Amino acid sequence: MRAAQVKAFGGPEVLVAVEIPDPVPGPGEVVIDVAYVDTIFVETQVRGGWGRDFFPVTPPYVPGGGVAGVVTALGADVPEEWLGRRVTAFVTGSYAERAVVAASALTVVPDTLDLRTAAALVHDGVTATGLLELTGIGPTDRVLVLGASGGMGTLLVQLAHARGARVVGVARGAEKAALVRELGADAAVDATHADWTSAARHALGGPVPAADVVLDGVGGQLGATAFSLAADGGRFSAHGASSGGFSPIDATEATRRGITLFGIGDVQFGPADLRRYTSAALADAAAGRLRPVIGEVFPLERAGDAHAAVEGRGLVGKVVLEV
Repeated sequence: MRAAQVKAFGGPEVLVAVEIPDPVPGPGEVVIDVAYVDTIFVETQVRGGWGRDFFPVTPPYVPGGGVAGVVTALGADVPEEWLGRRVTAFVTGSYAERAVVAASALTVVPDTLDLRTAAALVHDGVTATGLLELTGIGPTDRVLVLGASGGMGTLLVQLAHARGARVVGVARGAEKAALVRELGADAAVDATHADWTSAARHALGGPVPAADVVLDGVGGQLGATAFSLAADGGRFSAHGASSGGFSPIDATEATRRGITLFGIGDVQFGPADLRRYTSAALADAAAGRLRPVIGEVFPLERAGDAHAAVEGRGLVGKVVLEV
């Protein structure tokens, strides 16, 4: 079968098309004919050699972790009812025509939802849904979303808005800021402006202008700066590192100010929560309550170009691979 493989750590050019053996399902497993592959920013970082402590992969390897497709083969002890079902799943090495996964890890895609949209929600929909529950966002909260025009940021804006919160999105450039407002943000702040923090405070409002919840999917200096915008007694989630590293938050200062910190470990959900959050995200999308923003779709053979587009940051939303 066709696959995209990382030959060595490096730039997007190290991601090349190859032929590898078809997967064979074991007991309790199924084979999915992959229609679309989810991509996330961290996959480009791992390909470049970053995060070896978190992602212990060694080239050559097939990257990726999420797919949407159709079940075409069953292993022993798998009920026949799974054959032909449209599903999503987290898999290891998803940049390929077929994937093998335990039947217990499958989530059925609603009949009214297309597979491309379903694939775009495999990672970001789960994490965004889980973050809203984890941070307990409600109608009295003022929420600041960093990276609000990205794949997950666009979902966080919609979900927080749906809960009645006041939402301020931080993005880069007028086009991305306009999209953030279109998705339901009460205000959008351009992070390229030197005084963006002042604009954010003004937009957040309140007796003491600050954010009750900061959702940081960017990290680095932007995240560290955003920490100053968190209200005393608030919540700060440093779950992303698209800037190259997680936000360097002073835990002692957070404790002094009564701020509850969440990190990447808090969004590593167990199997039960993964299925619950995936089902919730797919159901919301099928009902028109949640719209993943897909910036571009690349064929599997151009996975390297897809990574270059993700790293270039020119697109809004996310990139999906079509098999």
